[in-house]
Amino acid sequence: MGKVTATRTPLFFQSKLLCISVLYLFTTLFLAFYRSVSPTTCLFRSSPSDPIQSPLFYYTSSYGEHKYAITTHRHSCSSPVFFSDYGMVVGEIHNLCTNFSAFLPALRYLHGKADTFGGNFETQKRLSYFNYSNDEIKVPCGLLKEFPVSDSDRIAMESCNGVVVVSAIFNDHDKIRQPVGLGSQTLVDTCFFMFIDDITLQGLYEHKLIPQNSPDYKVGVWRIVKVFSEKLYENPAMNGVIPKYLVHRLFPNSKFSIWIDAKLQLMVDPLLLIHSLVVSKDADMAISKHPYYVHTMEEAMATARWKKWSDIDGLTQQMETYCKNGLQPWTTDKLPYTTDVPDSALILRKHGLGSNLFSCLLFNELEGFNPRDQLGFAFVRDKMNPKLKLNMFEVEVFEKIVVEYRHNLKKTGNVKAVSSGGGESKKTKRERSHGHLVLTDSSCHNYLLKMWGESHS
Repeated sequence: MGKVTATRTPLFFQSKLLCISVLYLFTTLFLAFYRSVSPTTCLFRSSPSDPIQSPLFYYTSSYGEHKYAITTHRHSCSSPVFFSDYGMVVGEIHNLCTNFSAFLPALRYLHGKADTFGGNFETQKRLSYFNYSNDEIKVPCGLLKEFPVSDSDRIAMESCNGVVVVSAIFNDHDKIRQPVGLGSQTLVDTCFFMFIDDITLQGLYEHKLIPQNSPDYKVGVWRIVKVFSEKLYENPAMNGVIPKYLVHRLFPNSKFSIWIDAKLQLMVDPLLLIHSLVVSKDADMAISKHPYYVHTMEEAMATARWKKWSDIDGLTQQMETYCKNGLQPWTTDKLPYTTDVPDSALILRKHGLGSNLFSCLLFNELEGFNPRDQLGFAFVRDKMNPKLKLNMFEVEVFEKIVVEYRHNLKKTGNVKAVSSGGGESKKTKRERSHGHLVLTDSSCHNYLLKMWGESHS
């Protein structure tokens, strides 16, 4: 008779603990791999039932709205933000916008006539307004010279009662980009305004994006507002600062705002952004951290090194003035402020006392020195009273809610670009100052020692 041989189970499968361990290992490795390659890593998530509108506008091929995108290579997010249900967000923001007590007390503004839009006050006069101790104080905040737009545009601006999204293109420096992912009710509660000058308007004519015989212009969701910029500042960048920091004055009935540089394309519904980054955080303002710099002086040195502003002597004077009046490098003593340098290409605001005061004070600094707003940001924030409730979100968040493009450097026709510096030529200024700040023997000496970690005081 043949001998029956029993089939033995392999040793590997005889240990339940070993099987479970191997299964856990492979599952963990798979999930880690999936997370690393998944395109949804750190995406802002909202309810899957949110109604998203189809694109409302398509460009002509010659305009090239998607050229020159700047790619990013971040694969993780240290501070993801998750949106609430779209319908709930719409209702909550609508209720806030109709509750005027939520935006009180109101800031009082200085009125009168001046040679410049903001009055161009001396340093000590500007500093006298930093302590807003009672509501009888009237703060200088632009409009001391008329903001030159048409009557129909002015009426439309004053009629915006909810959320306003604002951008600007001066000197034909960028292309108009349409926001993506708008919810079905967003255009009911949100206004979109793009401010341009005559040079930019000519470019829109050439690309046939707007008719030349229309009194009001619109490109997609954006209402186009022509500013007669020759009545404001010679520098186009300074004219762009007006809607960027005085949005609460140009839109006096709006309750929330989003400023977005024209080099950015908004990828998330503005109501969701306001709710997640401002309302839910009980913040006056939300702005991204700078991807590289923490200290104001780092930004000032980079401004000079990379020739972002031509007047190096003016930059030196600005930093000297701030150091003499108490500017300090960032330390943990400044918490909850986590850095002194923002990326100011995207700013979200609640139009209350804190945000409005900060915007007015910073605008006055920009007129007093130059339109490089990151240089005066921490100085104003740290010295103002009452304190600004600020949400400085992570760079990874910024990169998920906007797409950044390179500036459009090609000018239309034979028009030459206007210098971004002062009245003197860039070459003269740079050669005289050698393209860098000289501060080591100045009133900023202690600042630099602390920034470099060499001070024991």
